[in-house]
Amino acid sequence: MKTALYFLGALIFAVAAAFFVNNWLQGFDTPGYVLIGIGHWSLETTLAVFAVTLIIVFFILYFFFRSLGYLVGLPGRLKRRGSAVKFNRSQEALIAGLVDSAEGNWEKAENVLIKHASYSGAPLLHYLTAAKAAQSRGAFDKRDEYLKKAADQSPDSGVAIGLTQAELHLSGNEFEQALATLTRLHSIEPTHASVLKLLHQTYQHVGDWESLRKLLPSLHTNKVLMEAEIKLLETEAFSKLLKQSAGTGDVDAIQALWSEIPNYIRKISGVSAVYFAAMINAGAGALVEDELAVAVSVNWDATLLALYGSIASADALKQLAMAERWLSLHENDAVLLTILGKLSLQCADSEKAQAYLVKSIAVEPTVQAYQLLGDLLFVQGDKDRASQCYKNGLELASSEIVSRIDTLS
Repeated sequence: MKTALYFLGALIFAVAAAFFVNNWLQGFDTPGYVLIGIGHWSLETTLAVFAVTLIIVFFILYFFFRSLGYLVGLPGRLKRRGSAVKFNRSQEALIAGLVDSAEGNWEKAENVLIKHASYSGAPLLHYLTAAKAAQSRGAFDKRDEYLKKAADQSPDSGVAIGLTQAELHLSGNEFEQALATLTRLHSIEPTHASVLKLLHQTYQHVGDWESLRKLLPSLHTNKVLMEAEIKLLETEAFSKLLKQSAGTGDVDAIQALWSEIPNYIRKISGVSAVYFAAMINAGAGALVEDELAVAVSVNWDATLLALYGSIASADALKQLAMAERWLSLHENDAVLLTILGKLSLQCADSEKAQAYLVKSIAVEPTVQAYQLLGDLLFVQGDKDRASQCYKNGLELASSEIVSRIDTLS
């Protein structure tokens, strides 16, 4: 439409110019003439005719070359217009694909995204979103294919592609594959917050607590997690490592790990209990007897108390005396009374042991107290009372099991 208007405007201008020049020249008494000679040929005309002809020829030539230029550039313009149309369609397809993904129409989203990905200004988004849609519908081969195409299309976006790949592996419980991807990304971008966050989650899933422990400083420095979250994660990591060390029975390894644990974590009763239990199970309870006694005195805890009573001490009388000091502050503690009965038996003081166990049962009956008292009575020859203790212990144990089953159901 614009070209037609330009043509008409130029034509009107040319006619008007010719008319004006012709009238202007006709106003002279001698309008003049023009003579053109070429070899044996000559052309003679009035100046007015020549001027008008010159204007018309100029217009024709101008229109001819403009038309020629337009025709020459037409393929390029058509190509650019086609690309623009495809680009607009790809943008619309991207929006439609995102909407379909949000609505759970995975296959539809995947098809529309891939169909227009090659014409998009952001093909990476097409392929990554299509990969997520493919995973959601269980098409893992297609997912990997789209991730590969994303890498080929945008080689400079390796971190973004890798993070998407790791997230998809994690959501699909493919922890080993996720760990391999994140380890590679960590070597490229060691301070990238998203890489660090996914990496620590993967370490938790696979149970690699040693690697997680080494990652903690980076999580803190790069502010990936809040301070409280890091401390909880650190506590969990050291607790798991202590349990793993306990399984080896290596006393030196357990003590070396304990020496690396910060004091604020050591003071947590649950963590210290794991350490003391590991040492006792490894046959090195005597090495932590005094430390465990201090821990019980500072933080009265039934688990720590039970661990103290399970130590095979080199000096049983000293161990019993220490436990009896606590009795003045916790005279009605059933666990302490049971421990005192047990330690008294180890010190061959049957009378004291029986008194402690009877009182413990009176305060709160436990299976352990019934068993210890039954064993003592059996040795003393009082088989009837011993049998009654065993019976009471079995009934208590069975009722505890039933209670647990009811709680689970």
